[in-house]
Parts: sequence; C-alpha cells; structure tokens
Amino acid sequence: MGVKIEVGVLGATGTVGQEFITQLADHPWFTVAWIGASERSAGKAYRDATTWRLPVARPDRVAEMTVETVTPGCAPQLLFSGLDASVAGEVETAFAKAGHIVVSNARNHRMDPVVPLVIPEINADHLQLLSAQAAKGWSGRIVTNPNCSTVVLAMAVAPLRQFGLRQIIVSTLQAISGGGYPGVASLDILGNVVPVVLGEEAKIETETKKILGQVTAAGVEAHPVTVSASTTRVPVINGHTEVVTVSLDADPGPDAMIAALRGFSGRPQETDLPSAPPRPVLYLDDADRPQPRLDADRDNGMTVCVGRLRACPVLDYKFVAMGHNTVRGAAGVAVLNAELLKIDGIVA
Repeated sequence: MGVKIEVGVLGATGTVGQEFITQLADHPWFTVAWIGASERSAGKAYRDATTWRLPVARPDRVAEMTVETVTPGCAPQLLFSGLDASVAGEVETAFAKAGHIVVSNARNHRMDPVVPLVIPEINADHLQLLSAQAAKGWSGRIVTNPNCSTVVLAMAVAPLRQFGLRQIIVSTLQAISGGGYPGVASLDILGNVVPVVLGEEAKIETETKKILGQVTAAGVEAHPVTVSASTTRVPVINGHTEVVTVSLDADPGPDAMIAALRGFSGRPQETDLPSAPPRPVLYLDDADRPQPRLDADRDNGMTVCVGRLRACPVLDYKFVAMGHNTVRGAAGVAVLNAELLKIDGIVA
C-alpha cells in the first residue's frame, strides 16, 4: 500500500479510544498521527492522560504523543471517533464541516437518513449515502457503526435474509466492558444479572432494520422485519451473548440455515481487507457453545459465533449468538469500515 495513511482518534483516552489505539498499532494501511480528548487531558502526554485498561501493552510511540483538544485544525483527514455520546454529535459534526472523514462508534448520527450505518459484510452498498451529506454543508463525511449488541444480532441474522425474516425476538446477556470504565459497580454486578441496559433495546430494534434495509432515492428503506429486544448486563468481561428467536417466510430446515451461516461473507472477505476475518460468522456444533470466555477472541475478536440452532415451538427457530463487544462490536468494525473507505477511494 506504500506510505501509510495518517489517522487521528477522537476520545482517545476512553475505553473505545484505547481499543482504537490497539487496533491501529500495527495496521498495514493506517498510522495514528494525532489523538484528541477532553480539555482535562489536552496538553498531556498520552501516557499521563490515560489509565490503560486493555490486556495488551500500550504502544510506546502513541504513549509519547501529546493529547490535543477535539476541535478541527491540525488533525488528519481520517478520524476514528470513540467519543461519548454526550459530546460526540456536536464534535463530529464540526469535524465533518471542516472536511474530515469521521468513522464513528457513537450513536448520535446513526439514524440520520444520509449517514451510513455500516457493517461491511452486510451493507457496504450503504456507503453511497455519503454523497448526500454535501447537502448538510459538510465538506467532509460521517460513517457510523452500530451499537455493539446490534452488530452481533445483525451479523447472525443477515445470512438468514434469503429465507424471509419476519420477526426477531432477542434477549441479550451483555458484558460489563460494554458500559465503559468504571462501568457497573462491583456490588451491583458480581453474582447478579441487571435486567436492563438503558437505551439498548431501542437501538437494537431500530438499527437492525436500517442495516438490513435497502438504499433508495430517499435514503434507507428499513427492512420490514419486526424486532423485539430485551437487554441485560451480566458479570462477563468481554463478549455479548444473545438468545435469538426468528420467524421466517420459508422453512428451509436447520441444515440449510447452518449452511447459510457458514457460507456467509461479504466485501471485506472478497477484497481481503486487513481486519476481515476469513469467516465472519462461525457456526459451532457443540451444544454448549458459543461461550464468551472460549469464543470472544476468535480471529482477533472479529468473528461472531452462533450455535444451538433448533426448532422453536412459538416462532420458527432459535439459536445463540455471541461476539466481542469492544472489537467486532465497536473499534474493530469501525476500522473495517475505514478499510472499505480506502479501497473505495473515499480516503487516500
């Protein structure tokens, strides 16, 4: 690829920002050249501004970089945003207006009709929405990835679209890392299940339909599937597990459904993108899989695992899906989106 593309990270000191730093540390196409965070961190060396929380070493080169304020100016054209939603909307818009391409993990722009909400294996064609963003007065662009639980669900059901998805009922068992740091207090989560993750159910129910939908002249026509979500927090560090029940227009039988899951791939695999797993969805035959402890890190955390497919006496079929929430569900899918922008010539 020649000279690497310089990139920046917005919200670099937070949990998702640290995951971005890790994902980009040895990336063959991108190199971190700028990091931005809140005013309380600005001016400090990244080493001093960050309490490193990941189980891998903080990259020495980035550790010595100075944290900048999150205002347009000296940042590279391509930026990854791990900003908290409380500030992400305004900051990302400012950078897009200033000509930057922002690949965002935040929720703020996901449901904007002209902002692509992308999982590259499923709806890479939604990037055609980017041209409509000029009407907002943005000389730059914004691309988003979904909520971490939505990513796992959408990856698991996308291979089943060919059978006519009608209804989805999903109950999540979400890892505590999904709540950031410090997250849920230990006395609230140890030996316990918290029966709500605030705001997550609506995200799953709306984002899934947009991702599975079709681009039209008016934006994205949402997929007609009805989605009902219940979300819980469980004492697991990484890996969101989801119990999924679906109804289908056709009855292909379990063997055909498993074959569809195992055969699923998309443009990242066709074009051999650096972050793409060879099998984005992995069906596991063992009756006690998938499990977060055993399966979350498969293919560097970029594979969604599915198992226990069987008939359902209420709807049609039910199964279990699981994926790494901070990698495939956050920073990893955002980096994959940026790789897609690179091969499509949107960033150079």
